Amino acid sequence: MSPNRALRRSKRDRIVAGVCGGLGDFFGIDPLWFRLLLVVALLPGGLPGLIPYAVLWVIVPVEK
Repeated sequence: MSPNRALRRSKRDRIVAGVCGGLGDFFGIDPLWFRLLLVVALLPGGLPGLIPYAVLWVIVPVEK
């Protein structure tokens, strides 16, 4: 990970808002792992996964 790299929501690797695709690009791993983590976090009632996803959706800008 380079020091001048910024977290951005992905335009090309998105299913809903590009949050998982952007996290995958930022950390250099497959976005599938973030999507699986989101699904696991949604299982116990939704809020443990939905709130962080919604916050990231609002605060992380879309890539140019």
